[in-house]
Amino acid sequence: MSVWIAVLATAAGCYLLKLGGLVTPQRVLDDPRVRRFTDLVPVALLTALIAVQALAPDGRALEFDGPRLAGLAAAVVALLLRAPFLVVLVAAAAVAAGLRLLG
Repeated sequence: MSVWIAVLATAAGCYLLKLGGLVTPQRVLDDPRVRRFTDLVPVALLTALIAVQALAPDGRALEFDGPRLAGLAAAVVALLLRAPFLVVLVAAAAVAAGLRLLG
């Protein structure tokens, strides 16, 4: 039963978060500090997610996995070459899978 309470609480929290975005006055959204915050927070969260998934897959300790880091490096190179997102994903997956297959 506690799982359903957590699911319902999370659903309510998500709904309230979306509602908060809809009822926020325009003057608050026009503030340069809020604009800067909303521009930078998604990048920071995505970077943190990538770092955790690449370096701590179990969420408890750092683990330097060669194929995983090589796949991340391939994705970075593809991004620097301005490749489309799908190409970035395929390059990273191909490098990581190829190295796992070899090793």
